[in-house]
Amino acid sequence: MEIDHIHFYVKDATAQRDWFVDCLGFEAVASFTHTDTHTELIQSGLVRFALSSPLSVASPVAEYLDRHPPGVADIAFAVEDLASCLDQAASAGAKVLQPLQEQPPSFSPLKSAKIAGWGELSHTLIQRGDSPDAIPSFPDPTYPILTDETLKKSIYSPQNFFPQPTSNPVSDSLYLNIDHFVLNVKKGDLKTALSWYEKVFGFQGQQTFDIQTERSGLHSQVMIYPESSIQFPINEPTSDTSQVQEFLEINRGPGIQHIALKTNHILGTVAQLRKNGVSFIDVPPTYYATLRQRLGFDEGSAEWQDIQRKKILVDWPPETPHSLLLQTFTQPIFEQPTFFFEVIERREEAAGFGEGNFQALFEAIEREQLKREEDSA
Repeated sequence: MEIDHIHFYVKDATAQRDWFVDCLGFEAVASFTHTDTHTELIQSGLVRFALSSPLSVASPVAEYLDRHPPGVADIAFAVEDLASCLDQAASAGAKVLQPLQEQPPSFSPLKSAKIAGWGELSHTLIQRGDSPDAIPSFPDPTYPILTDETLKKSIYSPQNFFPQPTSNPVSDSLYLNIDHFVLNVKKGDLKTALSWYEKVFGFQGQQTFDIQTERSGLHSQVMIYPESSIQFPINEPTSDTSQVQEFLEINRGPGIQHIALKTNHILGTVAQLRKNGVSFIDVPPTYYATLRQRLGFDEGSAEWQDIQRKKILVDWPPETPHSLLLQTFTQPIFEQPTFFFEVIERREEAAGFGEGNFQALFEAIEREQLKREEDSA
């Protein structure tokens, strides 16, 4: 199982597409309108997003946006045996939102289904045939179901799929793939959420984090899928003032807090994103003062200076100091302070998330939270 694509529900899909293209460096792939919903498809490397917005109150996107701010509504997984995965999910108690459907014979073989995830998150399950990198319609009201009749009535066509990648699909892209995504759940729900993803999909627990500041804290468990690149932390707040609790209140429930975009050259990627107008979190000089005591960087080296200037977080395991984990985080991308992106580089196959970086991230987001509270006072 791998991440196939991620589906955002937004107020204006066309405007959001332009922001992703102009600011984050994505490529616009296709767009289509189906009944009450407009959808844009965008891609960078192996990172694929769908952006849908309502055209009327009858759209399922409008219903979602009545309950939540814009954000991630669906994380789609590509699976090898959809029928088996669906049976396992249903047996574990998952609600099937759309049963297994097959693409018409005139198109590339594809099977898909959809189940309810944690909170109002959903998971589309896709089994592809001869065209593994094409994204036709899914069993979702925001996508048209491809039949000869609907194709006559829609601008959507087989050519609107995400294109087949070149021999090196990431060579000209800012991002390699999706490194991980993060789910925030209510206080006391962490163990239940972990158990749910374990039973429904077969995810396994990996790293755990307990982050605490003078003001608040969180518990986190990283989940991975065996023999797959999928990994995602699940967070719960440990206090009413936690930035995770703030997310839950503004999002009006659990949801995806951020997605990490993996790059092989974070300094160049961040430089381009800043040039494009993307805003990032602030990192205080004290962070680098502490870092210098641990890291074997030459303080006068051009790279070390560039890391500080671009405010990149750096961590590494003590036993392999050259396996560097470099990360930074955007400001929230929507009007309300919920969802944001992470940019991450893993040198020499650096694994995990870096406990030092995790603490630094939490503190950085907490500083932004305090700024918002001061501005609203």
